[in-house]
Amino acid sequence: MLLARFIGKSFLLVTAFVAMASCGIRLPDAPALTYRATTSVPVSNVKGQDPDVLIWMIADDFHTGMVFPYAWLIESGFIPPKGFGTPQYVTLSWGNRTAYVEKGLHTPWKFFCALFTPSPSVMELIPANYYIVEVCPHQRIWRKLVARRHGRDLAAFLNDCSTHGPDGRPIVCGTSSWGGGVLLESRHIYFIPRVCNIWTGQVIESLGGKVNPWLAMTANGLIRQAEKPPNDFEQIWWGGGLAPGNR
Repeated sequence: MLLARFIGKSFLLVTAFVAMASCGIRLPDAPALTYRATTSVPVSNVKGQDPDVLIWMIADDFHTGMVFPYAWLIESGFIPPKGFGTPQYVTLSWGNRTAYVEKGLHTPWKFFCALFTPSPSVMELIPANYYIVEVCPHQRIWRKLVARRHGRDLAAFLNDCSTHGPDGRPIVCGTSSWGGGVLLESRHIYFIPRVCNIWTGQVIESLGGKVNPWLAMTANGLIRQAEKPPNDFEQIWWGGGLAPGNR
């Protein structure tokens, strides 16, 4: 019996390493970037719209996510789930389905499977109608202005992350870990080293940035790259509910 269990677990480990070697660290098949080679092209200004959009990156000790103006995502072609509403902002992140659906990995076996075997994933979509520091006071927060035109690449990447139903909209498979949002079934698999921070790095790339994924597997590894040119994210909140002057 013990031998059978050992063989079974060993098979899963081999499967994981084969998957990692074949699939690579990045989320695959992302749409080709539209604007990376055309950053010198003037933005077509629409009346009442700024040419730049303010976005945010949030992080705890291990995980990162992004926050965007929701109207900009919709204008750029993002497809939301049915009945999501019209919040001012949305927080997005990506990761292991079991961890998100069950609000944690509560057994050693689930922890092992999440980290070392190919497993299903989800993209978390959370609405917000307040300033980001008020919504996420315990997170570290960075901000950056990006060209409005990059929204098309961002929306294409986010749409590509989800599994879509017959109605063309992403499939909801659960509730978010906080904030009254939803979990969208992802078509990609999760494993180490393809973790949430790799997803965040690819989001930054879709916005015209540059990230080395092998140096972005940890939250701090990604943050170090996000703060440097050409990404230039500016930290505005240090977490714990306190501004830097009050720490």
